[in-house]
Amino acid sequence: MDAPLRLDHFRSPALAAWRASARHPVVLWPVGSVEPHGPHLPLDTDTTIALENAERAAVALRAAGVAAVVAPPLPYGVTEFARDFPGAISLPADVLIGVLVAGAAAFLRDGFAHVCLINHHLEPGQLDALEAARARIAAAHGEAAVSVPQVISRRWGRQLTAEFKSGACHAGSYETSLVLAVHPDRVATATAEALPAVPVSLSAAIQAGATSFLEAGAEAAYTGTPAAATAAEGEATYAVLARMVATEVQEHLERMTP
Repeated sequence: MDAPLRLDHFRSPALAAWRASARHPVVLWPVGSVEPHGPHLPLDTDTTIALENAERAAVALRAAGVAAVVAPPLPYGVTEFARDFPGAISLPADVLIGVLVAGAAAFLRDGFAHVCLINHHLEPGQLDALEAARARIAAAHGEAAVSVPQVISRRWGRQLTAEFKSGACHAGSYETSLVLAVHPDRVATATAEALPAVPVSLSAAIQAGATSFLEAGAEAAYTGTPAAATAAEGEATYAVLARMVATEVQEHLERMTP
């Protein structure tokens, strides 16, 4: 059957038939944020990247024989780091954890074998919440039932761009390229091209104790070099991101009892 890529595009009987034909059906759940990304990118940048990553990974998984669908994204996260700028809509960490744990349990109860949480919002509170949710889901349903691929891991981070590895990548060339590759109309291109580089490593600033963009020195809610962004860079990065998700999902499925 020619199944929709998006879970919410199925009709209920068709979903039941598709899932029944699959050995270990997988749901990819994008998790995002509503957060300022400089003067040139939209507030839903992290959600946009997570959703595109999920859809490309689902295509790759299906090509490998894995039945994968993409759930509607969760558009809110822990967004305290951007609190000084308009558009930082933050959930308390315990609320986010509760939603992720309850949502994963619902997917698994509905007949999916594995839930993959896909996140590109790299605020420490968000990352901590995702790990806490993963641990609770795994404790309740088994380690093979949930995965949370991380771009900050050594395994995948070293395959990404130099700007990403520098830590100066919030709404810089890295993220601007990812949006340009799929939604160029959402990028204020002329604004981005006029922005000066802000060589502030957020990872280093966080280690030094910064708790906000302003404390880190990101006075316009961006770091890195937005002016250097290209759609071609975004496409190359999505190839790594899709491989990251597809690989980790398949590794978890291999751990399931036949």
